[in-house]
Amino acid sequence: MNWFKRRRFSYRRLNEMIDSALDGTFAEKSYDESELSKLEVKWQRFLNASLLSRRRIEAERNSIKELVTDISHQLKTPLANILLYTQLLEEQPLNAESRALAEEIGSQSEKLAFLLQSLVKMSRLESGILALTPVRQDAAVLLEKLVGQARAKAKAKGIVLQTAAPDTQETRAEAVFDLKWTLEAVGNIVDNAVKYAPGQSVVTISLRVYELFVCILVADEGVGIPEEERARIFDRFYRGRHVRQEEGIGIGLYLAREIISVQGGYIKAAANHEAGRGAVFYVYLPRAEKSE
Repeated sequence: MNWFKRRRFSYRRLNEMIDSALDGTFAEKSYDESELSKLEVKWQRFLNASLLSRRRIEAERNSIKELVTDISHQLKTPLANILLYTQLLEEQPLNAESRALAEEIGSQSEKLAFLLQSLVKMSRLESGILALTPVRQDAAVLLEKLVGQARAKAKAKGIVLQTAAPDTQETRAEAVFDLKWTLEAVGNIVDNAVKYAPGQSVVTISLRVYELFVCILVADEGVGIPEEERARIFDRFYRGRHVRQEEGIGIGLYLAREIISVQGGYIKAAANHEAGRGAVFYVYLPRAEKSE
């Protein structure tokens, strides 16, 4: 076999090795002292090590998932009992100090229940158990539900909640998304906007239509997000330095990003330059293909 044929054979064998590694069928051929044969041995070792590592990671992930599920089941009943007994206690004739303590017990119990629910959702998302069903639908419906969901809290703070129509001549801004879970994801962003915005300010929810995505914008006039923190606000349990004194556990934005990512979209945050203060979140959902 001349040099050219050997080289051609080596390239073909390397290509076969990569293809078989990708589909999981790689097997080392008969060993000899050639460089290609030595490479096959190393390639087999690498694949074996990678497989072992993947199995270890998968086992750890399943272990964490089972742990979170067990903790959830174990805590649901006592938490429900604490909330029930607290409500019964608040109905009793109490002095001011005792009533304040009872209300605090109820408040902390509700926070614990919310944290537990969030951890279960996070575990199911990360393990792939939570099944989302993205379908083609009008994103304007999502906007209506977001406004309805946040209206009462915004009104209580004196915040004006307004919407803007899509900047397009089309009557429908159709995207592909799971309505229930996308409502929860973007609802977390809207809830934060209302929570951190000052009274008598404006929170705007609007739509923009692009070639490949439909974008939902949530803009507020709050304290904003420093540029150096924008890459971290979607991390689990991260809370910006300007909002640490506010109630929250720092998991809402993480869940929002995971839910949108699973559906082929993404989220980014920026400064609200139009208002001169506050933040704006851009939630990109895959745009539905136009019907013929």
